[in-house]
Amino acid sequence: MGYKRASTTKFNRWISTAVLLAGVSVAGMASAETLSFAHVYETSEPYHKWALWAADEIEKRTDGRYTVEVHPASSLGKEADINEGLSLGTIDLIYTGNQFAGRSYGPIGIAGAPYMFRDFEHWKAYANSDLFKEIAQGYQDATGNVPLALNYYGKRHTTSNKPINKPADMKGLKIRVPNAPMYMMFPEAVGANPTPIAFSEVYLALQQGVVDAQENPLPTIQAKKFYEVQDYINLTGHITDSLITIAGGPLWNRLSDEDKQIFRDVYTEAGQKITDDVVQSEKDLVAWFEDQGVTVNEVDTQPFREAVIPYHNGEAATWDKETYDRLQALGQ
Repeated sequence: MGYKRASTTKFNRWISTAVLLAGVSVAGMASAETLSFAHVYETSEPYHKWALWAADEIEKRTDGRYTVEVHPASSLGKEADINEGLSLGTIDLIYTGNQFAGRSYGPIGIAGAPYMFRDFEHWKAYANSDLFKEIAQGYQDATGNVPLALNYYGKRHTTSNKPINKPADMKGLKIRVPNAPMYMMFPEAVGANPTPIAFSEVYLALQQGVVDAQENPLPTIQAKKFYEVQDYINLTGHITDSLITIAGGPLWNRLSDEDKQIFRDVYTEAGQKITDDVVQSEKDLVAWFEDQGVTVNEVDTQPFREAVIPYHNGEAATWDKETYDRLQALGQ
């Protein structure tokens, strides 16, 4: 009988410990929060690849307190929709263009203006500058949402079914642009007809002749297969573009200071990896497109630049002259 009582006692202790551990495990699982990261890019692109990497890192570095589900290819809406979702708290994290962010805080749109940067090194100087930090803080103050990183998107070039060598070649050209005002500056400066169309609808619009042309970086032209419905890639390089990784205010406000730093660190690291991948892709893709039978047309960009620069501080500008001058002085 004594043996049975001892065994029963040990068994009860074991059961109690198991129940306690199970409770701890369930409590840990219950405390994990699932976040949504939305973007409009394809799963084959580096933005998605490194968003997935960042999701894994967030989960690891927060000890499982947060998991991030990444929703690519406009699956949670067009770019305007996901920007709105950020403020509403229905989406927690996004990539967005400077011009979409500029709808809510004008100065941040300066990095999306045509021929605003001399070259990639000038853009990089801006990405790492106090000026960008100040502008990002201004955006946060205005919206409550928090820019975490600037990710290189590539130089935007013009695809078409005819060669474009000078500004006059674009006169009357119906060209698709993203639905944000600053993207219209380049086509308007050279006499083209900018036509906003959602990103997910561009291929069909080109195929059906709704528009004659579009503009995007080489990696995007490849990922979206625009080269299948356009004969020429004209290297206008008119925007040295980037995407901003932004955390929604509702998310940010409930993060601890420690977790805020983790999110900043992870998405800054992801941004560098994206930038490295896009730079390499830009180097490799000219030959790849030519192998596909597409004509890659070298363009003297100076006449295009001269047509656009007078617009930099014109009526369309959403920044002041001091901000413009500070940006232009970077890297000199």
